Amino acid sequence: MRFTDDNTIIRDEEYRAILVAVQQSEDISYSMEELWALAEAAGVDVAGEMIQNKEHVNTATYIGKGKVDELREMCENIEVDTVIFNDELSGMQLRNLEDKLGVRVFDRTILILDIFASRAVSREGKLQVELAQLQYRLPRLTGFGKSLSRLGAGIGTRGPGEKKLETDRRHISKRMDEIKKELQDVKSSRGTQRAKRQKSEVPVVALVGYTNSGKSALMNKLLQLTEKEEKSVFEKDILFATLDTAQRNVKLDTNQEFILIDTVGFISKLPHSLIKAFKSTLEEVKYADLLLHVVDVSYPDHDFHINVTNQVLKEIGAADKEKLMVYNKIDIAGEMSLPNGDEIIYISATRGDNIEALMQRIKEKLFSDSIVVSMLVPYDRGDISSYICDNCRVIRLDYKEEGTYIEAEISVKDYGRLEQYITEGGIF
Repeated sequence: MRFTDDNTIIRDEEYRAILVAVQQSEDISYSMEELWALAEAAGVDVAGEMIQNKEHVNTATYIGKGKVDELREMCENIEVDTVIFNDELSGMQLRNLEDKLGVRVFDRTILILDIFASRAVSREGKLQVELAQLQYRLPRLTGFGKSLSRLGAGIGTRGPGEKKLETDRRHISKRMDEIKKELQDVKSSRGTQRAKRQKSEVPVVALVGYTNSGKSALMNKLLQLTEKEEKSVFEKDILFATLDTAQRNVKLDTNQEFILIDTVGFISKLPHSLIKAFKSTLEEVKYADLLLHVVDVSYPDHDFHINVTNQVLKEIGAADKEKLMVYNKIDIAGEMSLPNGDEIIYISATRGDNIEALMQRIKEKLFSDSIVVSMLVPYDRGDISSYICDNCRVIRLDYKEEGTYIEAEISVKDYGRLEQYITEGGIF
């Protein structure tokens, strides 16, 4: 994989890799499983792995000197051209490892950035990824090796002198400033759109959760309930299928409506630069009226996924938002002990189990303040009758001599606007 000047990824060769990690105090078995999945998502052929039990990582080469020699022999024996480390490496570690191993060396952060770069579609998404890439590169300029020199972007990274390094730093800093300005303009535009939504008081529901938990599949199922299949979003059983925030207007059979937002999935050891870069996009979560926390219940340690998601929500200031826990993939979960509660619902987004029940819960959460009233609207106020029919759940409609008689479920917001048409004793 390599990047053009605008950070578009080009896959002109296949990678065959060994995955490497250091086992310290915490169990890293899941983290390594995830690294395999990340590598495969990036199109890498994983040939094996090496794990060293070590209390502290080596500051020069991450793993110990003996393990470096063992890893070099392993690379030669099984003919791999790449080594991927499970943690973020310093520029010095990257350079030293490449010199000693004679192969490309990447770390988990480079891998995630690569996947993000290949999946971003919108202009904003591409800018956010580029910003994260530059934030990663800047402190590593003096240590860039063969792998990172492939990242290009017009930056000289082949052991330049101090003058060249300073030029590179200025180049990166200038580009980062340009990207931040462009993203600020996008953020301002989104703020204007958000202000309009808030003024119209259309509630917002945001889907959040670990990557590949089924958020996009659930969004499509909810849209199908309202016959909006043509507005479906991309879904696929891969890590980070969704990077660009998708928004859809959902209008219910009661004429009530809300905005449904699909967001980027979270992952353990998500690079801080990515969280920072995507913070403006994730702000939509902070301003949502309800969060649907989607969990892949088929994964045995799904509590780990929940904790990672909660931690990211805390980082973006959305930890205290009202939420429903949506345990997805019950069709493949098998027998396991699962919690119960008013704020938990079990579904299968693939098969469609309990989707209508979930929609009902969403209605209850968003529109619990609705009231049923009877109104008599004069015939010369057809605009009022049309508004009620278009925006409220109409229960009964009759044409009387005095005007149009309507029984409807209205929101507290609409009560103030329609109060003069409510008949005496017309609140149920």
